[in-house]
Amino acid sequence: MSRWRAAGHLEHKDLGVDYAIGIDLGGTTAKMLAVTPKGRVIGRAVAPTADATWRKHVLRAFRSLVADVDGALQWVGVAAPGLPAPDGRSIAVMPERLPGLEGLDWQEFLGTRFKVPVVNDAQGALLGETWLGAARGSQDVILLTLGTGVGGAILADGQLLRGKIGRAGHLGHVTVDPDGPSDICQMPGSLEDAIGDCTIVSRTGGRFKTTKALVDAAAGGDAEARRIWRQSVRLLAIAIASFVNVIDPEIVVIGGGIAKSGPALFGPLRRDLAKYEWRPGGARVSVLPARLGDRAGAFGAARQGMV
Repeated sequence: MSRWRAAGHLEHKDLGVDYAIGIDLGGTTAKMLAVTPKGRVIGRAVAPTADATWRKHVLRAFRSLVADVDGALQWVGVAAPGLPAPDGRSIAVMPERLPGLEGLDWQEFLGTRFKVPVVNDAQGALLGETWLGAARGSQDVILLTLGTGVGGAILADGQLLRGKIGRAGHLGHVTVDPDGPSDICQMPGSLEDAIGDCTIVSRTGGRFKTTKALVDAAAGGDAEARRIWRQSVRLLAIAIASFVNVIDPEIVVIGGGIAKSGPALFGPLRRDLAKYEWRPGGARVSVLPARLGDRAGAFGAARQGMV
């Protein structure tokens, strides 16, 4: 059973507690957590977002959650796909998905008395993992989400790295094969295309439709599946070693569906990193699986609201 519940359901109530709501907006659902400043969940809700009426459902779920939590709402934050606007109040660029998201001022939309900061969904997941997850308390962290595509975010000296227009952290769109085909950001042979589910059919000559099927076949002794999987992991290791040289993180957190491959991913990845990572004085970066699962973005959004 999903840990998410219909709007209004609470695990328990706390009289008079100050709390934040974190909203993690996705292409099929919006997940919401009511969270205390110490990270304790006191309520949760979910709203569908798959059609053009998604805003109505999100607003109804938000209001219902506020009404049902016995406490004082003090902060709200949002994590959503796309490039956040420079003022942090909305998503500036998100073509072809979630109509009405671009330019939506979340403070006005939700009707709160305080500013509602908006971050990219990968940034939200990173903030969640550095607050309560695999990189708790760390100041220099890279997050990679391996799924249909490859998302990323960077925390440097305790601050989100955003860049001039919000592009910073799109780590899936770096080149690992200069002779490869262009990806959706015009990058040839990108990391996203090397390991994301978006190319699994083409990478395997049509044999597999998911990375899980490829990994299972490799584990079962299929030599060709093992070759393809090992090459994908090798390219991931090369990309991470490159990120380490540029960003110098303490921890690299890896989440997303492909991270559920567990030892089949992290075993060869760590061996490959031993070949490629520059380790002056014996220093090495910790590569860890994400801990918060599908709650990371909502936790991170809530945390950003409190800042």
